[in-house]
Amino acid sequence: MKKRIAFYGGTFDPVHRGHMDVALGVTAQFGLEEFVFVPAFHAPHKKRQKPTSAFHRFAMLCEASDAISGTSVSTIEVEQPETPFTIETIGRLKAEYPHHRIFFVIGADSWAEITTWREWERVLTEVDVIVVTRPGYDLGFEHVTAEIRDRIVDLRGSSRIESIPNKCSIFITDAAYTDISATDIREMIRSGVNEWRKLVAAGVSEHIDKYSLYD
Repeated sequence: MKKRIAFYGGTFDPVHRGHMDVALGVTAQFGLEEFVFVPAFHAPHKKRQKPTSAFHRFAMLCEASDAISGTSVSTIEVEQPETPFTIETIGRLKAEYPHHRIFFVIGADSWAEITTWREWERVLTEVDVIVVTRPGYDLGFEHVTAEIRDRIVDLRGSSRIESIPNKCSIFITDAAYTDISATDIREMIRSGVNEWRKLVAAGVSEHIDKYSLYD
């Protein structure tokens, strides 16, 4: 049986405890050998939003993931900003991990806008995709094709998957959602509300303070 490895892409601006809960929950539910965070240099479908330097976001992810066994941080997108699209990243990951079953993790917000991604149908069929949503959230499926809908495996309400289909699938899970927003954290920092410190790892808080991020 192939080893299972998951890659969680995003801006992580900043990484928070909700992201860490995703790593823990998905790892337990799918029996993963490794969970890898993939910070984007810049999300190509969010051109109007300029994120914090990729190097700061990478450093904060390293601080946060150090405390969780089985997690790591990849530089695959940070080091290749000229090829930012997920389908390109997936191609490089498949070449690098030919003997692994690859899972690509996205949030419910990314699922809602998936049809805006470059070659989105290939993204959803080249590897397994895990969509992390909150309990009770009304996740829509009408925006994707019938072929894509046929690949969906709804795991909401379960804690561990017993068997994984042979073909690449799209798994819907609510086992790992914590309602924390990076946008809210940035706004708290700008507004001088110290409650944000409870929402990130200690090392992340120290990094934000040291470099005066989000002020």
